[in-house]
Amino acid sequence: MRAALDTNRLTDLFQGDAALAEWLGTCEQVWIPLIVLAEIKAGFLGGTQHGRNEALLQALLAKPTVEVLLPGRQTAEHYARLFVQLKRAGTPVPDNDLWIGALALDTADGLFQRRQKRRAVARCEGFWAAGDFAG
Repeated sequence: MRAALDTNRLTDLFQGDAALAEWLGTCEQVWIPLIVLAEIKAGFLGGTQHGRNEALLQALLAKPTVEVLLPGRQTAEHYARLFVQLKRAGTPVPDNDLWIGALALDTADGLFQRRQKRRAVARCEGFWAAGDFAG
């Protein structure tokens, strides 16, 4: 399994979600989309535990199975398709969530989000989201 994490699930991991950590340990590859990295770092800078959080992030990024997922030309195609599908369905989502979904479509087998965020995006053709195993 190659999994991409959204910002909420990465936050859950840093807050000690043992079930999530255990499951991610079984993954062949764990991707952190660039947008998630930016959102999490912004949260660190605005929070009171910047040093602790940054150390957790660096330890995660040092793992051989964890990589930052960067956008490419295909990402733009996925973004456009997701945008139109969600707009037509009357369920638009924030731009950053679209970018994260588009990046996950590039490489990952699934995007791991909290349940409430998956409803709209999971309806898109060619896309699935998961996360019921841990919250």
